[in-house]
Amino acid sequence: MKKKQSILSFILITTTLVLGACSSTEGVSENASSKKNGSNESQPIVVGSQAADFQIWEFIAQSDAAKEAGITLEVEEVDGGPQLNTATVEGEVDVNAFQSWAYLESFNEESGSDLAAFATTYLEPMGIYSDKVDSVEDVTEGLVVAIADNPSNASRGLLLLEAAGLITLPDDFDVLGTTSDIIDNPKNLTFVEIDDTTGPRVIQDVDLVLIGNTIAMEGGLNVLEDSIFHEEITDETKANVNILVTQKENADNEDILKLGELYHDEEVQEYIEKQFDGTKVPVQKDISYLEE
Repeated sequence: MKKKQSILSFILITTTLVLGACSSTEGVSENASSKKNGSNESQPIVVGSQAADFQIWEFIAQSDAAKEAGITLEVEEVDGGPQLNTATVEGEVDVNAFQSWAYLESFNEESGSDLAAFATTYLEPMGIYSDKVDSVEDVTEGLVVAIADNPSNASRGLLLLEAAGLITLPDDFDVLGTTSDIIDNPKNLTFVEIDDTTGPRVIQDVDLVLIGNTIAMEGGLNVLEDSIFHEEITDETKANVNILVTQKENADNEDILKLGELYHDEEVQEYIEKQFDGTKVPVQKDISYLEE
């Protein structure tokens, strides 16, 4: 009888331990799942970018400012503007950092998307470059101008030529404007379209080249020093200000909005100034400034 009682006691104790272990394991599992779902810790914000902007956002992700803000960033490099915007539309990245306001408007209009800008970052001036002339005053009749083959950079380049006094455009010229919209071309400039990433390589082949600063820097050029004319920050160039972009439904998310503040943090701005020789001119304005 005592032997049977001992066996029963052993079975009861063993069963209790096993059930207790199962209960403990289930608790850990639920807690881990809860954290994964974001109830106990914030999820990383995925930022898609390319080229120099990718470098900047990798720095921001590791910055003291990001840590102090309690923001965790994952930075993914995606080559190509349309690909970056498509990745944002499809939710593969939460935010993208690479484009100007004009580029976003052009993309939304052509694709039927409604991506939203939520912060301004900088103006990266486009410049007019030449190995043939030293200033816009030296531009003579019939020179050949290389212009981007994509709509947003082509229209931007034409506006730059107008600012330099070389052509005249209509008052309603917009981000999808082309050379066919020119209403006065007193120098009889001839335009040839190029892949704008090749700009630095064709300087010797044409008379004038319109090059965005990211591409210029990759080609060893500094827009502030090497161009014969470049953009300044004015109401006329505000459509060329770079922005942070997300899905429309995320544009008022508190954590996502903090990314604009992180970009303009003093530590981050000192890094950008040093790395890019002042060619990413900071712009810290409300998005409504670009919408006016």
